[in-house]
Amino acid sequence: MNARAHAFVSGRVQGVFFRDHTRRWASSLGLKGWVRNVYDGRVEVVAEGEKSKVEALISRLREGPKMSRVENVDVSWEEYTGEFDDFRVAYTSF
Repeated sequence: MNARAHAFVSGRVQGVFFRDHTRRWASSLGLKGWVRNVYDGRVEVVAEGEKSKVEALISRLREGPKMSRVENVDVSWEEYTGEFDDFRVAYTSF
């Protein structure tokens, strides 16, 4: 069964390669979507794919890379769309 998760990760998650790690984790799981920094210091993630693999990514987000300190992962489940071709780092201007 396919699923879509939209997550916001807070804590020390910017400037610690969180986006790159998330991209690599998601790609290794075969997920599609994106990750980006948010102006308020959080990291935002949208991931689609097999539900068990999306759940595995969420577990990794809770751990974070070595230099990070994850305080909270707020996840909402959304309707699967299949709109993505890969998993990438998205860049936004603040």
